[in-house]
Amino acid sequence: MAIHYERLKARAFPTVEQSYTWKDSALYALSVGYAGDPLDERQLGFVYEQGGEPQVAAPTMPVVLATPGFWVREPDTGIDWVNMLHGEQSLVIHRPIPPAATVVSRNTIKAIVDKGRGRGALIVQERVLYDKATGDALATLENQSFCRGDGGFSESGDNGPAGGDPAPAARPAPPARSPDHVVDLATLPQGALLYRLCADLNPLHADPKVARAAGFSQPILHGLASFGIAGHALLRACCGYDPGRLVQMGLRFSSPVFPGETLRTEIWKEADRHQFRVTALERGVVVLTNGTAHIINTNDQETTT
Repeated sequence: MAIHYERLKARAFPTVEQSYTWKDSALYALSVGYAGDPLDERQLGFVYEQGGEPQVAAPTMPVVLATPGFWVREPDTGIDWVNMLHGEQSLVIHRPIPPAATVVSRNTIKAIVDKGRGRGALIVQERVLYDKATGDALATLENQSFCRGDGGFSESGDNGPAGGDPAPAARPAPPARSPDHVVDLATLPQGALLYRLCADLNPLHADPKVARAAGFSQPILHGLASFGIAGHALLRACCGYDPGRLVQMGLRFSSPVFPGETLRTEIWKEADRHQFRVTALERGVVVLTNGTAHIINTNDQETTT
């Protein structure tokens, strides 16, 4: 069964609601490396209940809130989900993420790109997260999925426009100079087992037999866990652990991460943004690349990137 452009583009997602507590916020923060130094009081506020709640939630926490689930497995999508990869992820934070709240999300398919037969397709999905109590938008998330087995769906001429939708703009490559900041954060050997309690229960991240069947020597870390670790590195190097300063980040996934590896985040300060990439230090493999971030100065709300 092939992708049906019109039906997939118009797919109606149910509104997703989730209530979470300060413990959920603390668990997420621990799973992406906060409080690795328990004496660092700047990090302690993400994981320690002060007066009943943590002071703050990690700014990347929206990636695990009110998710639509693994909807691509549903037969009516026409997607060859077995050959689907998470290609890129971006996050825009409109308001500080509360450490405890009830949130709702609205999900849409923004674009379906036909790269051609044998070259795959791209599906761009948007999720907007709202605070149920106030109606305020908290964050907008966009993910690009690369569907390796679904290229050529538009070639018949009666299944959407030729080539599908226009392809998203390419993410900028890292500068060809030494980085301005370097942050090394160790992942835990049990890191994938910890992170899966926040969101994705895929056995690929827990069961060695499943991981070996998928071609890996051991369970791999969730891609969105490495996304959160990159956000942690940005918060450490550029924001003084003030979560209100990180208001946007996006990146491309380039290689899996194995729990227990050290992730080195290299950060460049450019005229209008920060750029970054992440390397699994022990293997010398780039795992996240073409990263960008928007960081503000909370004193005057002027861009400092």
